[in-house]
Amino acid sequence: MFENSKNWLTPTLRNTLLEHPQLNEHELAYFVYQLDELKQHLLDLQDQDVIKLWYAVKANPLSRIIQTLDSAAFNFDVASAGELQQVLAQGVVPERILNTGPAKSLTQLTEFLTQGVSVFIVESINQLKWLNQAAKKLNKRPKVLLRVQLQWQEGEKNPLGGNSVTPFGLSTGEWQEIHVKQYPQLNLCGLHIFQWGNMLSNQKMYALWQQMVSALVELACSIGMPLNILDLGGGLGVDYFEQGETLSWPQIIADLAHIKAQANVEELWLELGRYAVAHCGYYVVPVVDRKVNYQQQQLVLAAGINHLLRPAITEQPFPVRLLRDSSAPSTYFDLYGPLCTSLDKLGHLPLPEDIEVADQLVFAYAGAYGFTESMPFFLCHQTAAEYVIENGKMSEVRAAQPASWYLA
Repeated sequence: MFENSKNWLTPTLRNTLLEHPQLNEHELAYFVYQLDELKQHLLDLQDQDVIKLWYAVKANPLSRIIQTLDSAAFNFDVASAGELQQVLAQGVVPERILNTGPAKSLTQLTEFLTQGVSVFIVESINQLKWLNQAAKKLNKRPKVLLRVQLQWQEGEKNPLGGNSVTPFGLSTGEWQEIHVKQYPQLNLCGLHIFQWGNMLSNQKMYALWQQMVSALVELACSIGMPLNILDLGGGLGVDYFEQGETLSWPQIIADLAHIKAQANVEELWLELGRYAVAHCGYYVVPVVDRKVNYQQQQLVLAAGINHLLRPAITEQPFPVRLLRDSSAPSTYFDLYGPLCTSLDKLGHLPLPEDIEVADQLVFAYAGAYGFTESMPFFLCHQTAAEYVIENGKMSEVRAAQPASWYLA
C-alpha cells in the first residue's frame, strides 16, 4: 500500500533518474511510472471482499498503466469513445467496462452497446430514453445505474462540485418523475453518486457516505427500482501539500462494509483514479532560469502547466524535490513554466538554496492527472515523454515530440 511520505524520492529512484540519458533532442521533460510499486499497491487494494473496484481511466489512460490494472483484476470506467478504444486495445473485454460521463449522446450510447459494453451510468432522462431506444434496436438489455446529485447544508469548494450544482446526474426530485416500468429494455438496478474529490479524512468521507444512504434508498423505492448496486464513485485523496494527511484503506473498507449493510445492497462499487495510480508517477523537468523579482525567489522551468495543468485548476501543487543531492538549507521558490500567462505556475514550494540553472526537479504524485490533463499545444512547446520502470529497468513508452508533430 502506498503511503503519503516525504521520502518518496528514494535513492534507487534518484539514481535511475540521474542515469537517464537524454537521447531525444526534443525531450525537455518527461513522466515516469514505477509499475512494480503500482502492482503491489493494486494487490493491496484488491485484498478485500466488500467492494468491486473500477479504474477511472481519465486519471491516466497510458497503455502500460491500463495493462497493469487489468492484470490486477480491476474493471474500467470509461467516459468517452477514445477511452473505450484505448481500453479495448489493451485486450480488456467489454463486459468489464462501465460507461460514465455527462455528455452521452444517442450515437455514443449506440456505439458503446455495439462494442459490447453492458453497464452504463445514466445522467439524464434524455440519456435514459436514448439508451432504451438503442438497446431495443440492438436487442440488448444493459445494466443501468442512475447518477444522483444531492445537496447538503454544509459544503465547501471541491474539484467535483461538492454542494454546487453541476451537470453530473440529476436531483432525487428530477429522477422521481420516472418509473422503472417505463424502460423495459433496461435493467435499472442501481444508483451512482460522486460529488467530492481528493478527500483526505476517513471520518468526513464516512459521514458523507452515511448522509447519502437514506435519500438513495428512498429514491429507489419511489421509482420501483430494486437497489442491488450502489456506486459511490471515488474521491479518495492524495496529500499534495505533504501535511501528513492520509486515508487508511483498512478503515475505508470497514466503513464501506457498514454502508453496504445500511443500504442493504448486493454490490458496492468504487471508481478509483488518483488513489489507484497517483503515487506511482513522477515528472522530471529542468530549471531554465533563476532570478529574484521584488524579493521573490523565482525559478523558470522548461515546462509548466503545458505538461502539469492541475495546479492551475485546483491550487494544489505537486510536491517537488531537487533531483541531485544537496545539503543546502531550503528556501521557498515560486516555480513558473515557459508560457506567456501568469497562470503558468506550479507552486510556491521549498527547495535547496543552491539550486542552479540546468538542475532537474522531480514532482511526485504525477501518475494521475498529468500527461493527458495538460495543455501541451499553447505556445507550441515540445510534448513530454513517458517512461515506465519495471523490474528495475526504465523504458520509453512515448517519445517527446516537437510542435511540428501536431501543428497543421
